[in-house]
Amino acid sequence: MEAMQEKFEEFQAQIDALKNKTPDNKLSMIVFSGDLDKVLASFVIATGAVAMGMDVVMFFTFWGTPVLRDRNKSAGGKDLMGKMFGAMLPKGTGAVKLSKMNMAGMGTAMMKSLMKKKNVASLEQMLEMAEELGVRIYICEMSMDLMGFKREEMIEYKHMGFAGVATFLEEAQNSKIQLFI
Repeated sequence: MEAMQEKFEEFQAQIDALKNKTPDNKLSMIVFSGDLDKVLASFVIATGAVAMGMDVVMFFTFWGTPVLRDRNKSAGGKDLMGKMFGAMLPKGTGAVKLSKMNMAGMGTAMMKSLMKKKNVASLEQMLEMAEELGVRIYICEMSMDLMGFKREEMIEYKHMGFAGVATFLEEAQNSKIQLFI
């Protein structure tokens, strides 16, 4: 009987070890690009994954960061470089451009018009949907610091936090799917 108990405990330890190695039903995504088509694709994938029952984490870094700036907010106390980045980079979802065929903004306007005509959700609508579905967003603190962005100029989003790469890696290490867009 004692030998059976030992075997049972050994099997239980093996099962527990396997459970720890099994990834969560989660998608972790780095959103590096701030291009309209790529950010839109990121949100389509994120909301689709939630609809399939997955937990979703999006980590906005470098050129993806300006997408989450609120066009109606500003922050003082910026140095020269912060002011320059703030002026040169898009401010919010409405200001992002296509990665290809932008044609001085005409391509972006045409794409937005076509999306509306074909009843494809806009980037603003996709962001709202992601919030309603519980998609978690982290904004890279290092990218914000480099570009001179402040927390107070970012959008209001229920499931948003500010974090470093370690937070993303914690989320990603137990995810079934990791993407870089």
